[in-house]
Amino acid sequence: MVLQAMDLLEQQLPVREEPLVLSGDVVTGLIIVDVVNGFCTVGAGQMAPSEPNEQIAGMVDEVAKLARAFCEKKWPVFAFLDSHHPDIPEHPYPPHCIIGTDEAELVPELKWLEKGPSVTLRRKDCINGFIGCMEKDGSNVFVDWVKNYQIKSVLVVGICTDICVLDFVCSALSARNRGILPPLENVIVYSRGCATYDLPVHVAQASEDLIAHPQDVTHHVGLYIARGRGAKVASEIIFD
Repeated sequence: MVLQAMDLLEQQLPVREEPLVLSGDVVTGLIIVDVVNGFCTVGAGQMAPSEPNEQIAGMVDEVAKLARAFCEKKWPVFAFLDSHHPDIPEHPYPPHCIIGTDEAELVPELKWLEKGPSVTLRRKDCINGFIGCMEKDGSNVFVDWVKNYQIKSVLVVGICTDICVLDFVCSALSARNRGILPPLENVIVYSRGCATYDLPVHVAQASEDLIAHPQDVTHHVGLYIARGRGAKVASEIIFD
């Protein structure tokens, strides 16, 4: 059934992907969304995979390679860490990534980013990282980061493709269109650098509180919507 749905999706909602060549001629920043244990490490929490997951593991590998490459070049990196207060639920999701627990920490493959050059870490307590960057004085940490580094393109990777990644991408595109993010021009999503969680239909049907979330389908839909909102989707990343 899922394979049939994927065939139909790819036929009716194709996602145009192209290789992305990165060089020092255009200032590009890497955005890492929520690659934390609570979403990526097997058995780490209610939103983590219960068993090894090929899509999520592949995403972590791709993100780790990109982060290393960016840091070696001293290019700017901005990493979101999903981090929630125990007394503030995030409906409709179960408690996850509680501040002070291992769930809210970067996966082991990225833990070194805490001391990486040109790296900005931002804990967020909401789905949308752009909103999570708002400060009490009305400023926005992400907007300031773009302006300070004079970033013209952002490459977005992380989890979940159709939730936190998509919300951030759509907000960044809207802010760019409104002239809030100069000199940003391009928002690019790397398809293999993103992943989402898997909750098959037959599992969801066993509970009134669950909503089906087949992984391949929702990952594709997330990329499709991002593309439709104006983001570019990269099939591979090539460093010039």
